[in-house]
Amino acid sequence: MSLDPTLRTRIETLLGSNRIVLFMKGEPRAPQCGFSAKAVGALGALGVDYAHIDVLTDPDIREGIKQYGEWPTIPQLYIGGELVGGSDIIEQTLNSGELHAALGLPAPDRTPPSISITPAAAQMLREAVGNAGEGYAVLLQIDPRFNAKLQLAPVDADAIAVETEGLRVQFDLAGARRAEGLSIDWVDDERGRGLVIENPNAPPKVQPIAATQAAERVGAGTLTLVDVRPAEERELATVNVPFSTLEDGGHAQLEAMPKDTPLAFLCHHGQRSAQAAEHFRGLGFTQVFNVTGGIEAWAEQADVHVAKY
Repeated sequence: MSLDPTLRTRIETLLGSNRIVLFMKGEPRAPQCGFSAKAVGALGALGVDYAHIDVLTDPDIREGIKQYGEWPTIPQLYIGGELVGGSDIIEQTLNSGELHAALGLPAPDRTPPSISITPAAAQMLREAVGNAGEGYAVLLQIDPRFNAKLQLAPVDADAIAVETEGLRVQFDLAGARRAEGLSIDWVDDERGRGLVIENPNAPPKVQPIAATQAAERVGAGTLTLVDVRPAEERELATVNVPFSTLEDGGHAQLEAMPKDTPLAFLCHHGQRSAQAAEHFRGLGFTQVFNVTGGIEAWAEQADVHVAKY
């Protein structure tokens, strides 16, 4: 079936108006599928600006772009009006440096990171590799939020790799840069039993903060309080100090703040705010707090005039 001429014109106008276009599910801040998230991560690693089209909100474009480029899946990346491919090809060209060249960027730094593996951890990993059979290595992936994932993978002669403690550890391009100084240990203590990865590049963990301390710091102007509850809940109980929300553009305004801005998140009891705090930590904010006990604790400990519900 041929592509509708009107739809073809729409697509060509999009491609002609923007040098880099990603057709994806969702938006870069909230991809709606793992493949779109991978594509966003690859482009984010390059720090380039690009137009994005959420095909979930435009069924015509969703089906039309598949016909236009004769490519059956989403996401799809176009540069200069030419189809690059889907998420796997985007990652492959990122790691090879071809994507840098297509975008006119300098060749990527493929220097292997400096990492350390304790003897105990190395022994466990060597056993795992040996049990997998010939031709396997350790693959260490570190996503943009600095979550680390260890698994076994076939030896890739073109991968960025470190040889240490009798092990070959492979990285993708972005993960290699995020892994500099990383250490892997094997523990059997109060933390549990297993491999522990410590990464000095990861943003500091979300810290708990008591309602009284949060109130004092907000009053002193040294802390930005963010109430993540919806408006209908805030009508039931609201703190009597300045605060921000995630609504009406508040999310974008917070993301635009300097990454060393102290942020404290508040909800009813502390669960939803913990998730929001972790999200902003993943964006690179280095001083992120969660108000322990939420507004319930605020009413009990910091301000008895705040209602409880």
